[in-house]
Amino acid sequence: MEEDIAEAEHKMAEPGFWDDGEAAQAVINENNANKAAYDSFQKLAEEVDELNMLTEMVAEEPDPDLEEELVERLHTLSEQMKSYELSMLLDEPYDHNNAILELHPGAGGTESQDWGSMLLRMYTRWSEQHGYQVETLDYQAGDEAGIKSVTLLIKGYNAYGYLKSEKGVHRLVRISPFDSAKRRHTSFCSVDVMPELDGNIDIEVNPDDIRVDVFRASGAGGQHINKTSSAVRITHEPTGIVVSSQAQRSQFQNRDTAMSMLKAKLYQLELEKQEQEAAALRGEQLEIGWGSQIRSYVFHPYSMVKDHRTNHETGNVQAVMDGDLDGFIDAYLKLKLNHE
Repeated sequence: MEEDIAEAEHKMAEPGFWDDGEAAQAVINENNANKAAYDSFQKLAEEVDELNMLTEMVAEEPDPDLEEELVERLHTLSEQMKSYELSMLLDEPYDHNNAILELHPGAGGTESQDWGSMLLRMYTRWSEQHGYQVETLDYQAGDEAGIKSVTLLIKGYNAYGYLKSEKGVHRLVRISPFDSAKRRHTSFCSVDVMPELDGNIDIEVNPDDIRVDVFRASGAGGQHINKTSSAVRITHEPTGIVVSSQAQRSQFQNRDTAMSMLKAKLYQLELEKQEQEAAALRGEQLEIGWGSQIRSYVFHPYSMVKDHRTNHETGNVQAVMDGDLDGFIDAYLKLKLNHE
């Protein structure tokens, strides 16, 4: 890693480095990421050395205060090493990018739309806990409660790398708060996750293949409602992909955002096609990610959240709904690494 940092700094010192602004920024971003990873490793190594000395001191001359400090620092170091190990699993091309996350409740009306809003809160909480910014690109409110669909842009380093583990169908089992008979209901919500692509990825979209519709934007709750038709919906006829943006005030800005979302979806579609073709050549049977049930959240008759791909589970449902997803993300990334 030291060699990579030195090579990047050599490039940055060369004449003409800023001739291509986007390429230059990409080099700087990668170098900053390498520096951060290197610095984190050095700090962990220093802490290990210090704790080794502290352990020897406690062994030679027991001291309750030192023992308490040792236990606390060991716990902190363990959490820091888990976080570092998790970040090192993110080495695919777009893992470091921002993430576009979409929520689409399944059939079931208010029940499933409410489940969609619960997942929206869960991902918002997780993002905030990790220092990510959350921008709502599109929000379609439910008829009585919850959401019909939501598209979020989650901005921050490694956002896509972590959140790609969430792609698939999420299943809820609970006593419905909307059922006067207090019966148990099962609801589904699909989650789609894509990397936000930079200008270096060239995706051609034939203007004849798309239909553009404009409509009045309407935010969540009491947010501003535009008096003009500034929101944009783009339909890609050959694939049936539909994207919408209403986050911006300008129709032109919303169109640009929607086109970026469409290109991300088309790029992801092509990657999945190539992966399936490669798997077929190897004789493998791949589970199709989109449309498959990946995780169950059971509120009744017992409390459990279980991921069906990794078998990782927890009985602390409330913590998960409050954004504690790292155990599931860690298990998924490790499973994926073992399969490669």
